[in-house]
Amino acid sequence: MTQSPVVELNRAVAVAMVAGPAAGLEIVEALSELPALKRYHLLPSVRGDLLQRMGRFTEARAAFIAAAALTGNARERTLLERRAAGCLA
Repeated sequence: MTQSPVVELNRAVAVAMVAGPAAGLEIVEALSELPALKRYHLLPSVRGDLLQRMGRFTEARAAFIAAAALTGNARERTLLERRAAGCLA
């Protein structure tokens, strides 16, 4: 397996499962600067999930909205919009 930005994003999710969302978020934040992931909806989606797990609901909501705007899949968009709305509760 070769190292790529998407593989690194998957690693961030795994790290978050083992070491907690803050550890995963640290990796995600570094990835946000990569041009290859600028339009990849799963980057802000993962970021939103980690922020939500940390109780940072305003930031999580913004990340889910950004992810929804990037996806071309209507079902994914609906899910992400629901997750954003859930951050308001």
